[in-house]
Amino acid sequence: MAKISGGRVIARALKAQGVDTVFTLTGGHIMAIMDGCVAEGMKVVDVRHEQAAAHAADAYARITGKLGVALVTAGPGVTDAVTGVANAFFANTPMLLIGGRHLTTEDGRGGLQEMDHPRLFHSITRWSGTAWDAGRYPEKIAMAARYAYTNRGGPVFLDTPWDVSGSLVEEDAIIWPQDFRANRPAGVADETLDEIVGLLKNATKPVIFGGTGLRWTQQADFIATFDEFVRSFRAPTYLNSLARGVLPYGHPYLGNRARGSALRDADVILALGVDWDFRTGFGKKINPAATVIQIDADPSKIGWNRDANVGVVADPGTVIAQLVTRLADLGKTEDPGWTAEIRAAEKVKGAASYEMSLSDADPIHPERFAREVGDFFSDDTIVAADGGDIVSTTAKWLQTSRPGGLLDPGPFGCLGVGAPFALAAKVVEPDTRVGIVYGDGAFGFNGMEYDTLIRHDLPVVGVIGNDGAWNNIRAIHAMAHPESVFLSEIGFRPYEKIVEGLGGYGELVEKASEIRPALERAQDAGVPALVNVKIAEQIRVSSAYGN
Repeated sequence: MAKISGGRVIARALKAQGVDTVFTLTGGHIMAIMDGCVAEGMKVVDVRHEQAAAHAADAYARITGKLGVALVTAGPGVTDAVTGVANAFFANTPMLLIGGRHLTTEDGRGGLQEMDHPRLFHSITRWSGTAWDAGRYPEKIAMAARYAYTNRGGPVFLDTPWDVSGSLVEEDAIIWPQDFRANRPAGVADETLDEIVGLLKNATKPVIFGGTGLRWTQQADFIATFDEFVRSFRAPTYLNSLARGVLPYGHPYLGNRARGSALRDADVILALGVDWDFRTGFGKKINPAATVIQIDADPSKIGWNRDANVGVVADPGTVIAQLVTRLADLGKTEDPGWTAEIRAAEKVKGAASYEMSLSDADPIHPERFAREVGDFFSDDTIVAADGGDIVSTTAKWLQTSRPGGLLDPGPFGCLGVGAPFALAAKVVEPDTRVGIVYGDGAFGFNGMEYDTLIRHDLPVVGVIGNDGAWNNIRAIHAMAHPESVFLSEIGFRPYEKIVEGLGGYGELVEKASEIRPALERAQDAGVPALVNVKIAEQIRVSSAYGN
């Protein structure tokens, strides 16, 4: 019988999950696994920091729906990746972090980078454990994947000792699990569906609100089904976080500026995978008298911060598919006056932002920056958003028209995702234009991943809204602790020269009229590029709570 290495067993087990790409940073404890991935013909993308590997795996899953995988070495390699795993946890991203582990023969003896890794991950993963037997790798990876797709989904962690991954096992003796996780997404019983239909039919001011849980629906052909439902029900619809892009930019029932007004006055809210967290005012901005129909695959989300009048544990996409079969019962044959009212509010708020976006001020007005960037990227670009205020402002102008089209940090508010997210997007879809919108503070976290983009010949266009400060916190700092406000200032830095020095394209912009031409030159350069735009400070104190 032929023998293969444990590292190659892991690679085959990952391929059985549909995984074709692994993000990593080399290390002795994982060399056998890296070698196994290469031998199995997988893409192995090496980065400059393990946090970036975890972020890239997160983005891979968000774009493809497949399990994202990062592979890191023991000790500091694993601890470097913790922040990326935490960000994925709060975004419900199904991703697997595989960590190397010290030799079993040195356990408890102070071996190189000896550490009990799984204990680190108990609060930020769906499951964590160690694989002690190379012949059981497929079983362990199948178990990890099962947990990664439980409820909404989330990250999992598996570590494996160096000598186990490097050992040889009889190929014919390995058991390869199949059909090892649920593959029929749950809907609702007929009586519950009747109740929901009745509430929606009698609503005079309904709102559809989709969140992260909607993005992770397991329902096939969901995008077309959801579009059919929204167009037939004719209610104002809002999408936040990972649900952005489920409906295309310009959809007649999709809003992005008057959500607060819609929720404040609504009488029935169909909440699909929504988190009533800080981004939604903890559910307190909703009309107190509104009936909330909350549908979520994760039972812990039902009634969290806001009472759910009808709380349903089910896959949101599957319930929408059930509702589509009952469209005739909803009786919506023309747009109600309520929908026209919210459309009018959208236009008023959009007009105010547009007026500001025409500014030729020096430094450049943030709204002008956001409009120019949104127009340039249009709706055919995957955009990674990395920052605070600048992301909140620019997101309203970005023309997101597909799931995964806007890759933002999510509720964890993690900075440093920009280049790793863009890296994964360009690896997955090399023919798609990929952009990054940065705050100047955010660029500093993983800016060296431009080296990764350049080494792997992955041209992306990054653009910084540079106000020389941690503006997301500066206004609050100035009010609460004025004596130390200088600590929220970082000054203007020539970040574009860093990218130039690495072999990419860089350009500084100080006039509003030069933003678009500079972005076009960056695109035409054919290499990873960064346009550093000097903008004015944005004065507001609510942006830390996002939207």
